[in-house]
Amino acid sequence: MLLGTPALASTRAGASSAANIANYGQHLRVPRRQVTPLSRNGAIVHCPPMTPLLTDTLCTNCGLCCDGTLFADVELVGLSEVARLEIMGMEVENEGRNTGLLSQPCAALRGTRCGIYAHRPKCCRLFECHLLQNAQLGAVTVERAMEQIADAREQIRQVRAMLGRLGNRDEALPIKERCAETLAAQGGTTSETKDRADLEAAMATLEKTIWNTFLGSGQRRE
Repeated sequence: MLLGTPALASTRAGASSAANIANYGQHLRVPRRQVTPLSRNGAIVHCPPMTPLLTDTLCTNCGLCCDGTLFADVELVGLSEVARLEIMGMEVENEGRNTGLLSQPCAALRGTRCGIYAHRPKCCRLFECHLLQNAQLGAVTVERAMEQIADAREQIRQVRAMLGRLGNRDEALPIKERCAETLAAQGGTTSETKDRADLEAAMATLEKTIWNTFLGSGQRRE
């Protein structure tokens, strides 16, 4: 979902839309360490430590694909998936007989972690952001990826603070919708006019970060 001003297009993370996950639904596997077989006596002593999965390290410290930053909603496919989430208390917007939309920010998000991880929608299981793929390929180190996540989250914190100062505290909406509403407001004091200009600049910076780091340059999803 990303950020444009003042009118922003809704972005869906959808299994049925090739544009949505064509470049991010690939299962790029983490390279496995090659272990030489050891004797029974030496196996425990020399067993190498397990390497955490990149999703455990990066995704659980990020959450941007769930908190309304990257996407406005998640497309659900199949009655069983819709019913399963509704049984767990999730609000689903029904679009058709076999599809539904799960709005973001996701109600199951707990901090930066999924509260229904074992039951998350198929689309969520398939999605891999650009940063995760780069880390899997070794194009960026884990340390650098963590820095980029922290930088993006700080930019988001600043934008949310600006929205709050301008009176928009509806955190149930995706950040891009909150921004669009606030920037569309007319009039106000000189201070509010300046704050809106600052918000627009901050959102432009955040948008650039999101597209370059998490969605891939020039690959906008409509």
